[in-house]
Amino acid sequence: MSYYKYHVFFCTNQREAGEMCCGQRNAAEIRDYAKAKIKQLGMSGEGGVRMNLAGCLGRCESGPVVVVYPQETWYTYIDREDIDEIISEHLQNGRVVDRLLI
Repeated sequence: MSYYKYHVFFCTNQREAGEMCCGQRNAAEIRDYAKAKIKQLGMSGEGGVRMNLAGCLGRCESGPVVVVYPQETWYTYIDREDIDEIISEHLQNGRVVDRLLI
């Protein structure tokens, strides 16, 4: 059994020379928001959810990008409301958010 029920990686990569990347789309701020929300909901820690920063996840054209393990579920998002939906549907209730899949 895994130490965490879900391990969530937010791409926060910043590319040089102004190339489009997750870092330009407020990915670090959104990850901080998601981490705080998980803590507020009492879902962090062993047996719960771990939120991590990641370098480039290689899906820049679909960004910003977040991936949820162990299911290897890849999402994109626009704002905090999308992240709230991923948290409530996927991380709390185990249901994939189809509209945000990439």
